[in-house]
Amino acid sequence: MSGPEGRAIFSWPVRVYWEDTDAGGVVYYANYLKFMERARSEWLRALGFDQRRLRDELGLVFVVRNATIEYLKPARYDDLLTVTARLEQANRASLVMRQTIERDELIASAEVTLVCVHAQTFKPARIPAQMLHAIEK
Repeated sequence: MSGPEGRAIFSWPVRVYWEDTDAGGVVYYANYLKFMERARSEWLRALGFDQRRLRDELGLVFVVRNATIEYLKPARYDDLLTVTARLEQANRASLVMRQTIERDELIASAEVTLVCVHAQTFKPARIPAQMLHAIEK
């Protein structure tokens, strides 16, 4: 699937469990960010980049620098959600992602900025060229 700018949209299914909800059976607000994290991790895996290998072999990790999220509708216990991830912008050391959570309608929308850093020092690092190339395809 492609977004309005022609970039591919990665989709990942997520089932809402009791542990994801508050006492009213509604997904706790911070868990939407966890669902989005899972989709980004699976997006990278689908592109051939395992984050553990990236850390262990290249000494690099991605960290969230900024996340802006808009909550539109509640997700509830047992909902089957679709979480999407689409690259908006790639720079030498950062990525900007557009993400959504949907059921049969849009539930939440976010823009997340990730920065590539050295695993030991957490100082910014260049994203490896082969990774940038694969991500921008």
